[in-house]
Amino acid sequence: MAMLKREEELSGRGSGELNALLGRGSEFEGKLTFEGTVRIDGKFSGEIHTNDVLVIGEGAKVQAEISAGAVVINGEVQGNIRAKTSIELHQPAKVRGNLETPALSIDKGVIFEGSSKMEQLTQAAAKPGLSAVAAPIKSV
Repeated sequence: MAMLKREEELSGRGSGELNALLGRGSEFEGKLTFEGTVRIDGKFSGEIHTNDVLVIGEGAKVQAEISAGAVVINGEVQGNIRAKTSIELHQPAKVRGNLETPALSIDKGVIFEGSSKMEQLTQAAAKPGLSAVAAPIKSV
């Protein structure tokens, strides 16, 4: 397993430090659970779980079920992705799978095959006990 600790941000996007890197030419199969920001530039197959940031670099090939805080994709992903805050697909990304997130960004030129589900955070949804469904109006 080629995991390297880094003190610098290699993704070129966002702020924070990169905690680990699965570099080009590396292959890993299994379950990955982490805190902080992790970047994958190699091949990964399995499951990925985090509450933080996952960056999939250009040239990466990932076949996984992904559950994360935020996901940034520049490479290839096959599998379903759930993100608590956002999913960003940047060219030349290729994604085959279903996406679930409150904020989705897809650049021109990205290939996306699947469905997307976005939950809109409304005032009613944020307060328990209130319903966002309108009641029928009674006519007199």
